[in-house]
Amino acid sequence: MAIKAVRGVRDILPSETGKWQRVEAAGRKTFEAYGYREIRLPLFERTELFARGIGGETDIVKKEMYTFDDRGGDSLTLRPEATAGLLRAYIEHGFQVEPKPVRLYTAGPMFRYERPQAGRYRQFHQANVEALGEVNPAVDAEVICMLMDFFFALGLGERLALHVNSIGDVGDRAGYIVRLVDYLRPHAAALCGECQARLGRNPLRVLDCKVPDCQPVVEKAPSILDSLSPEAAKHFESVRSYLDTMGQAYTVTPRLVRGLDYYVRTTFEVKTADLGAQDAVAGGGRYDGLIERLGGPADPGIGFAIGLERVVLLLGDAEAASRPFVLLIPLGDPALQRLMPVARAVRRGGVTAELGYGARKLPRELERANRLGVAYAVIAGENELAAGEAVLREMKTGEQRRVPIAALAAELCALSGRGVSPKSVSPEGVSPKGVSPKGVSPKGVSQ
Repeated sequence: MAIKAVRGVRDILPSETGKWQRVEAAGRKTFEAYGYREIRLPLFERTELFARGIGGETDIVKKEMYTFDDRGGDSLTLRPEATAGLLRAYIEHGFQVEPKPVRLYTAGPMFRYERPQAGRYRQFHQANVEALGEVNPAVDAEVICMLMDFFFALGLGERLALHVNSIGDVGDRAGYIVRLVDYLRPHAAALCGECQARLGRNPLRVLDCKVPDCQPVVEKAPSILDSLSPEAAKHFESVRSYLDTMGQAYTVTPRLVRGLDYYVRTTFEVKTADLGAQDAVAGGGRYDGLIERLGGPADPGIGFAIGLERVVLLLGDAEAASRPFVLLIPLGDPALQRLMPVARAVRRGGVTAELGYGARKLPRELERANRLGVAYAVIAGENELAAGEAVLREMKTGEQRRVPIAALAAELCALSGRGVSPKSVSPEGVSPKGVSPKGVSPKGVSQ
C-alpha cells in the first residue's frame, strides 16, 4: 500500500508554486519598503515559550499544539505561531539596544492540530511582521497600512475589508469580562458546547465564535469600547485619526477579539467574503507587556500574521504556472555537446531553459516543446553544426530563422527581455572544432 501524506498537510505542487512565489515576493517587497528586515526562526521551541507567551488558557495551548519530549527529556513544541519565537530571538540576541522601532519579518510553516478544511491545515504557512519598542499609535496605523499595501500589491485590495478594534489594557479587559459574563450566562443554553466551556476559562473567545447558532447572542453582547480607560480610548482615537490621514478605509468592529491572550489595545483583521467560513486572511494587534513576560525589557510591540494558504486561494487559478522560455533540441550527441554550454549560459543570464538530450526524434521533441509551453525551440543537427548555426523556431507562429551558435545565448536573453549583455552569457569552454558534424539535415525540421 502506498504511503500518503498525513491528514491535514499537503504538497504544494509545481502548478501552484508560481502563485506562492508571487505572494512571497510581494511580501518581501512591501515589508522591506517600510524598513523591515527578515529573520529566520527555528521550527520548534521550548514548550514553556508558547505557554507563557500565547497563554495557558487559549485553545492553541490547551488543544492544538504538537508537543513532544526530546531524547534529553526537554518538552518541545512545533511552533503554532511566530510572534513568541521572534520575541525570544529579540531578547536573546539583544535587538532591544537597536534604534526603535525594531522592524522584523519572518515567514514559514506553523503547526496546529485543527480540523482540516479549505484554507486551514495542520501544517500551514504564515508571514509575520513585528514592530518592536515603540508605543506611538502612529506605528499601529503604519503597520496596518503596510498590511493593506501588501494586498493591493497582489491586486486583492478591493476584495478585502479591514476591521479594527481596541480591547483596551489588561485592567480594562478584566472589567469588561465581568460585564460580558453577566450578559452571557443567562444565554448559555443558546451557545454551542465549545462556547459554554469558554465561559469558564476564556469568555472573550466567545466573541470570536464562528458557529451560526451563537451569532444572535454574540451580536447583542456589550461593546468593549464602552469599557476602555481614557488612555486606551485616546490611543484608539489616534490610531483611527492616523488611518484617516493615510487614506485607509476601515470598519470599527467592537466585538473583534483575537484568539491569543497577549493582545492589548489595537486589534485588527482583514476579511473576505470569498472563502466561506474561513473569512479572515490576516490579523494582528498590539502586545505591550509580552516581551517583559518572556524575560525581556518592558518594550511594547505590534504585529500581524498573514495566512498564506488563504491568500493563494484568493488568487484563484488565473496565475499561470511558471514555464521554461526555451527548449534546446539537439539531434544527436555532437549537437548535445554543442548546446549544453549554450543552455548553461542562457540560465546564467536569468532565462529558464529546458535541454533535450539528443535521443528523441525531432517530432517528439517539438511535441514536448508544445506541452511545456515554451516560447521558442532551438534545433541543431548535422548541417547546422557544420555551418556553426542553429534553427530558432518561434513556437506560436512556427516561423524559423538561423542564428549563429556563438550568438545564440545572447539572442535568447534579448528575446526574453532580460537585457543581459552578450559577454555575460557567452557559452565558453567548448570549441566548435571538438564537435563532429553529424546529425540531421535542417530539411528535417518540421514547419
